Amino acid sequence: MAKRRPNGGGTVTRRKDGRYQGAAYVTNTDGHRVRKFVYGSTYDEAAEKLGKLQEQERNGVPVPSRTWSLGEWLAYWLEHIVKPNREHNTYVKYESKVRLYLVPHLGKKPMARLTPAQLRSFMAELKRTEVPPAARFEVLRVLRNALNRAVREELLTRNVAELVDMPKVTKKEAKPWSAREAIAFLRSARAHRLYAACVLVLVLGLRRSEVLGLRWQDIDFDQRQFTPLKQVQRVKGIGLVLKDLKTESSHAVLPLPEFCARALKERRELQDLERRIVGDAWSQEAGQDLIFSSERGGPIDPVGFSRTFNALVKRAGVRRITVRLARHTCGTLLAFLKVHPKVAQAILRHSQISMTMDVYTHVVGDGEREAVTMLAELLEDPLIG
Repeated sequence: MAKRRPNGGGTVTRRKDGRYQGAAYVTNTDGHRVRKFVYGSTYDEAAEKLGKLQEQERNGVPVPSRTWSLGEWLAYWLEHIVKPNREHNTYVKYESKVRLYLVPHLGKKPMARLTPAQLRSFMAELKRTEVPPAARFEVLRVLRNALNRAVREELLTRNVAELVDMPKVTKKEAKPWSAREAIAFLRSARAHRLYAACVLVLVLGLRRSEVLGLRWQDIDFDQRQFTPLKQVQRVKGIGLVLKDLKTESSHAVLPLPEFCARALKERRELQDLERRIVGDAWSQEAGQDLIFSSERGGPIDPVGFSRTFNALVKRAGVRRITVRLARHTCGTLLAFLKVHPKVAQAILRHSQISMTMDVYTHVVGDGEREAVTMLAELLEDPLIG
């Protein structure tokens, strides 16, 4: 005999198949009052589920108005939330993880019924099929982001992906250049048209997209400072575009050491020559005024810049590293250039001068004397090749 429930407590009845069914009126995400059903193999199990449903209603959390499969939600999330609000490259990265991993394995599963056990099994399958740890880490991170948004949209009451441990990724300890290696590279690259861009990467620690987005109006030679505001990115279907930097901290006014200022002034002379040679075919758009333009005036592809950098590294005969890692030589070079620690602190964006001094006091190495001699030659002869 069914137990009597209090008024307003919903109903629990036994079905013909022997299971128990609980029912109560709740509010859905469309704002409508609907009758929601829960099920259990025993009366107590159904009553417990019904109690949780009504507790959710009392707390003002609506039930989903429809049952989303994970694949449906991921498609909606990518198209209507990620694509309009995130950088194109971020969208491309998320979309690839959804298409290659999440949808094939989990796409048909009801999103609201996903369990931590299912996700652990999914991650174990990726590991078994030798998907690299870094890729598995990104897959779970994308899923966490998507389900967090579903919680915000009140389609879920919890994010089960946050209950699954992230894969451990062992980062390779890549070593930046020493001062000797960095200066040897700059000496070798001295005659190249993008020499000044290499200087800014190595001495100021700028990212390649930031360097390529610098405009002449961002440089104040009189005050010996500059303000990075733009970056160059490739957008699918459009091409290379000049976009605002992501964060306000990226817009800080930064000091411009003499070594960098001299390289930029030489770059301006070279660009004026290139513009005269090309004439009316110069394609730089009004308002861009890019410092590092192509030979015909347009923006430079960041990937193309990396290829050029790699070629210059090979020609210089120094240890091969990426542009991203090359940025991390800046503290060492600032010390060798005898840039004042307070100026270096601003360039390195250290919150405390002690952090900068720690870098400055650890630049001595076996090749210091040779590096100082090489740097002196580079500073004294503006035409060195």
